Amino acid sequence: MMQARRWKLSLAQRADMWRRWKVGQSLHEIGRALGKSHVVIQFLLARHGGIAPPTRRRSRRVLSLAEREDISRGIASGSSMRVIAQRLGRAFSTVSREVARHGGRAQYRANQADQQAWESALRPKPCLLATHSKLQEIVARKLMQDWSPQQIAGWLKQRYPGDESLRVSHETIYRTLFLQARGALKQELVRHLRSQRRIRRSRHSSIHGHSQGRIIDAVSIRERPAEVADRAIPGHWEGDLLRGTRNSHVATLVERHSRFCMLVKVPGKDTATVVAALSQHVRQLPATLRRSLTWDRGLEMAQHKSFTMATDVQVYFCDPQSPWQRGSNENTNGLLRQYLPKTADLSCYSQSDLDEIALRLNQRPRKTLGFQTPADRLQASVATTT
Repeated sequence: MMQARRWKLSLAQRADMWRRWKVGQSLHEIGRALGKSHVVIQFLLARHGGIAPPTRRRSRRVLSLAEREDISRGIASGSSMRVIAQRLGRAFSTVSREVARHGGRAQYRANQADQQAWESALRPKPCLLATHSKLQEIVARKLMQDWSPQQIAGWLKQRYPGDESLRVSHETIYRTLFLQARGALKQELVRHLRSQRRIRRSRHSSIHGHSQGRIIDAVSIRERPAEVADRAIPGHWEGDLLRGTRNSHVATLVERHSRFCMLVKVPGKDTATVVAALSQHVRQLPATLRRSLTWDRGLEMAQHKSFTMATDVQVYFCDPQSPWQRGSNENTNGLLRQYLPKTADLSCYSQSDLDEIALRLNQRPRKTLGFQTPADRLQASVATTT
């Protein structure tokens, strides 16, 4: 009994739990507010994959508690089923079946009957992916190729434009993964998601800072030509260093027009090493793809003038604490964490390994490109400009 009370939450407490989870409070914060252990809160949230279940509402057609109480009083006064039904404005069969279903005239109790009816009315709707084997197979196959649910949903619309049965929203895919009770997608497929989480978290659950640095003769992003901002012309890049354990790093470059990504192995974080590695990599690009580079305030680009002389690519620097000014690069770095996690020693990856990861990412469709791949978009843009 004590164990049951430990895990028990009232309806009001459950609503408060989901509200706090949605605004980004931690398990410990929610537990303290509700007087429960964070382990209890995690268990209750995980049962639903971190996704708040929809609020149940009674249908207007079913008997209410007040009507059941009227039935109980009618039985106690000796009224017939037909008389009780007339008083309620209900069909005789509705009242007679209600009483028979809950023990007959001798055992009918309004509160007990209402609770039983509420519990028996819970019939989960069959999951789309559980009832459509072909769609389930396609989704599972694409997840194993590290496609995101959103990419899968967009690709299905393009690949099967005339078959609406082969459509599924990205939210349905996420819910099916997080709610294993649906039994349509295996739990192992979660590890192919970028975050590999097994529970939905609030978008407000974490806030990341951004480092600052001092760059001599830095050219501000505010002086960048307008053609860079509108993404109409290829050849403008955003760059950053992705960090791993043991002070290891990988340089990431993202082309703004196509979101095409390049990964560069850097033996160290010092500016001479980073600039030399980037210069060697960028010089291999055709001239039409060497126009500008936008970087943050990290000191690894302190020798930006040497980079510009070696590549003829002008470097622009973001404002302090403004990662959104390199939005494409920030987003791509998040995608890359699926392959280059924070807990990995990035110095163990060869340039060939990094090229393979970049190729895999560049061959995945992107929503912002109308579910084209970055590789296809870049190839098309280069063919147009040459």
